[in-house]
Amino acid sequence: MADADSPALLWTPPPQAAEAVEMTRYMRYAGERRGAPFGGYEELWRWSVDELEDFWASIWDFCGVRASRGYERVLGRREMPGASWFEGSALNYAENLLHGRPDEEVAVIHASELRPDGELTWGELRGQVAAAAEGLRALGVQRGDRVVAYMPNIPETLVAFLATASLGAVWSSAAPEFGARSVIDRFAQIEPKVLLAVDGYRHGGKDFDRSDAVAAIVAEMPTVQHVVELSYLGAGGPASPNGSGPPRMTFEQLLAGGGSPVLEFEQVPFDHPLWVLYSSGTTGLPKAIVQGHGGILLEQLKKRLHLDLRPGDRMFWFTTTGWMMWNFLVGCLHSEAAIVLYDGSPVHPDLASLWALAERTGMTCMGVSAGLLASMEKEGVEPARDHDLSRLRAIGSTGSPLAPESFRWVYEHVRGDVWLFSTSGGTDVCTAFVAGCPLLPVYEGEIQCRALGCAVESWDEDGNRLEDEVGELVITEPMPSMPLFLWDDPAGERLRESYFAMYPGIWRHGDWIRITPRGGAVIYGRSDSTINRQGVRMGTSEIYRAAARVEDVLDAVVVDIPTGGPAGELRMILFVVLRDGVELDEALAAQVKQRIREDCSPRHVPNEVRQIAEVPRTLSGKVLEVPVKRILMGSPPEQAASRESLANPQALDYFVALAGELTSA
Repeated sequence: MADADSPALLWTPPPQAAEAVEMTRYMRYAGERRGAPFGGYEELWRWSVDELEDFWASIWDFCGVRASRGYERVLGRREMPGASWFEGSALNYAENLLHGRPDEEVAVIHASELRPDGELTWGELRGQVAAAAEGLRALGVQRGDRVVAYMPNIPETLVAFLATASLGAVWSSAAPEFGARSVIDRFAQIEPKVLLAVDGYRHGGKDFDRSDAVAAIVAEMPTVQHVVELSYLGAGGPASPNGSGPPRMTFEQLLAGGGSPVLEFEQVPFDHPLWVLYSSGTTGLPKAIVQGHGGILLEQLKKRLHLDLRPGDRMFWFTTTGWMMWNFLVGCLHSEAAIVLYDGSPVHPDLASLWALAERTGMTCMGVSAGLLASMEKEGVEPARDHDLSRLRAIGSTGSPLAPESFRWVYEHVRGDVWLFSTSGGTDVCTAFVAGCPLLPVYEGEIQCRALGCAVESWDEDGNRLEDEVGELVITEPMPSMPLFLWDDPAGERLRESYFAMYPGIWRHGDWIRITPRGGAVIYGRSDSTINRQGVRMGTSEIYRAAARVEDVLDAVVVDIPTGGPAGELRMILFVVLRDGVELDEALAAQVKQRIREDCSPRHVPNEVRQIAEVPRTLSGKVLEVPVKRILMGSPPEQAASRESLANPQALDYFVALAGELTSA
């Protein structure tokens, strides 16, 4: 494993700015509350996980949670699974998000490939949510009913979600680039009453009609009683074949119920379901993860401290409605910042498009994927030269580990004084376990800290805590946003198997992590796809980072598979995507192997390097290492991966064909 004992210091928070950040304000408040000041972030974090009740109660009070009924106690059972939070309380997520901001202030800035840029004020947002809630109520939607959306990242989706939440109904969404079968696999599990859908979308300058997909979805979900259509692309087309199926109405009709709708908020228990998210769906039926009004509210209120969201800020994260980062971005409205929504390709018309968006919208925080930053570095994008980014104070990254080279690129080519924070978490909790902190320095290749209230540790296989060593990422104390339950898992067996099987009573997330001596963290990829060579474990992210240092390598996926030879003998194959016009030859393969030998270890030099056209990824950008490995080991492809949950399902064809060759060899 590459030596990372002394990473380069890239950024230090200006001393004069410390008083302005939200974390400072909270730290002072929490110190006064406990009767002793905190000496710094690490001490604050330790208190937040040792004294869970005091910490989460302080977030409730500091952020001014609105509740129609107060709580009797913060934490009834301090165990996993089964922790019970803020027992006795009654509140509503949407009420907490929508209250208190002046009508004339901007709440949402939105842009897409189909529409001109626009804005929604808080007054307009509240008015549309009230109208949509009245429309849903007229369709019979009540507390506990499910409303699902096959919609892109546009204001109408946000409005529909908040209207659903205001009624105490349960929300779930999927991006329109999902295939029909993938959507059915998700939504059919929760038996929705209402489906909202667009007729199509535009991505990368190309139009995609989704009318047939909507018809297929409706045809296989008999519980849907109403379909609400938004003519986004203008493609038209029925939502169900031959005019059959549930009645349909337009989104405009939903909002035009008549009268002057008034915002009303169904008061629900703290643990009442708010939404359903899904695991990536790379194998089998996706897990339907249910999270609650109160738990998500408290977690998102806490996250505004880590993001340092202030009045006048404009917060952006590139996401679709099929990724938890959309839910995360919506939650930023709990602060006094506006959010920026974007629907379209982040690389259209070129890799600089998001920097142009940042300039147009006055973005103060830009969130993107690690892979996108790496692509910008590779292609020589020059944001500082080509765009006015004077308002940009912070850049966030998630989705996969951010390479040290990308850290350097940001400080050399974007802004030398920007706060760059990498984060890592999961859909399962709809937040980050390890995150940014505006009071801490930024070291190359390192996530700044463990998030408040997240008892993150690195453990070995036997459950021993590791110091500055790579181990399993575990959470040793409950968090309010952990799943209430998995849908159709009444006994909780699948929940326990998913997170608590390896260490009973301890959340095992499935990532490799190292907690550094500075209190930061480094993520090394998924622990179930880590390469173990002769007893030495290596996170796949390190191998990819090494391969990417070869100029002609654009992307990669690595697996090790049994050879059929001596017991335990594995064959490690690195698949690489190369620049246009470049063909893999012995010299280039040797160069890639040498780079891995030098940057990682001689044990992790691949047995062979093969060229592929593209790396298979989920719709949220994650590499399908485990499904590729299973296919190459002989699993039927339909069991290894759900093609319609992939961004590029055709990328699997190569591995299916190769599996046949390996079997016959």
